[in-house]
Amino acid sequence: MFTGLVEETGVILSLQSTAAGGVRLSLRAPLLGTGVHLGDSVAVNGCCLTVAACERDVLCFDLLQETLARTSLGGVAEGGCVNLERALAAGGRLGGHFVQGHIDGTAEILRIEPSGADVLLEIALPPEGARYLVPKGSIAVDGISLTVAELHADRFVLWIIPHTMAATNLGTREAGDRVNLEYDLLAKYVERMLAHRAVGGVAV
Repeated sequence: MFTGLVEETGVILSLQSTAAGGVRLSLRAPLLGTGVHLGDSVAVNGCCLTVAACERDVLCFDLLQETLARTSLGGVAEGGCVNLERALAAGGRLGGHFVQGHIDGTAEILRIEPSGADVLLEIALPPEGARYLVPKGSIAVDGISLTVAELHADRFVLWIIPHTMAATNLGTREAGDRVNLEYDLLAKYVERMLAHRAVGGVAV
């Protein structure tokens, strides 16, 4: 479980094919590298991954074909930046919202442009995700806990403050890039419970 508060942006060092048909992702993370151990869970652009190897400030993760196909990690390249967050410790402070690290899908950035001191971020809304969003509700974009400012039939708008731009990889993003989306966990549970009640208590 994560909170959507990015701790550090890591720099991708290499992407190497593995014998199992996946990819070994290696990245440099000076801050997290000192506090992460083999087997720990780390959200990488919002995707929950297991540390497969670590040495000083270099962390390695094994990406399966399913992960590459269903997330934006299939499109990352050497030298690129990814958002990193360690799993929430018991008793830790929850400053964002509950984020599982299970990506629901990807979407295209339609607009990202300065507006005064802030930045307007507009993202295409996949049809299957529309029912999980509400104005002022939460969504995780590349692992960043953000608030929906405007909701339209085919897109949604977020306002990004300067700190978030500086502390995440959003400063490197541009229109046309794809980002990982994870919808609010509570919304998915409510949908499931209502569907269960609608068919007389029989799960479908």
